[in-house]
Amino acid sequence: MKQVTPPSWQIASIIGVGILAISTSAILVRLATETTQDDSVGFSLVIAASRLTIAALLLAPQWQAFQTPPSGAVKYSVAAGLMLAIHFATWISSLSYTSITASTTLVTTNPIWVALISWVWFKESLSRRMMVGIAMALVGGMFIGSTQPSDVASNPLLGNSLALIGAWTSSCYLLLGREAQRASFSIGHHVFIAYSVAAVILLPLPLLAGASYTGYPALTYLWFGLMALIPQLIGHTSFNWAVRYLSPTLVTLAILMEPIGASILGYLLFQELPSLKTLIGAAILLAGVATAVLNVSAASQS
Repeated sequence: MKQVTPPSWQIASIIGVGILAISTSAILVRLATETTQDDSVGFSLVIAASRLTIAALLLAPQWQAFQTPPSGAVKYSVAAGLMLAIHFATWISSLSYTSITASTTLVTTNPIWVALISWVWFKESLSRRMMVGIAMALVGGMFIGSTQPSDVASNPLLGNSLALIGAWTSSCYLLLGREAQRASFSIGHHVFIAYSVAAVILLPLPLLAGASYTGYPALTYLWFGLMALIPQLIGHTSFNWAVRYLSPTLVTLAILMEPIGASILGYLLFQELPSLKTLIGAAILLAGVATAVLNVSAASQS
């Protein structure tokens, strides 16, 4: 069946809703950790596993509509689920060690990594402008990696490294999702498998880390549910849908709005004011990412 591309306004609207949704992710994670007074890696894994498990269960009705899918599509969705599990395990853990601004800025450097992966995987060339942008982003990352105030970041080097790993794996996750849909999977079938695989991988990890799924305040479970519903089912699914019709680099460029929304919410809710170095580094990094993909967006629209 021939793929019909939705109108531009519809794609832009869905991406806009997705940006608003994922901007709440870091905030909900921080609310959960503050509610339980537990910022350990074990509890971070509880958050990641709970978020994906609830999302997968909410998508369970997709199973009834399943027909025998192409093996290639299943392979891509399963691999995407593996990348998603690593993404959440590392990124959510990073919020226990670094600031919301640093974490969300580093984890949304996807355009650079998508461009590099596409260069290796799809043999797409890297322009001089893209190389300059990558260099700028690396300089910005060095600023962010500098020591931050202890009341905002307890271990910035570890937290920033975990956020960067989260960026690498989420980039692979989006590209694999595009390939799954190109292999004839619907968005519902793809995200159901990807979220379910990620949930299965993550579920035993908190127990291995000595954490538990029970015994938390009732409010904690509300935050888990909201994470599954808003940033996961609305945010992530929106971007998975969009990469079927747009260049993944363009979609990840839009995701760069997440640090702005998350930082504003972080200041309003937690009075978390990042250090000047973090703000400068974030500005340089985002400018570098925008520079790196500007030529890609122009080429896609021409």
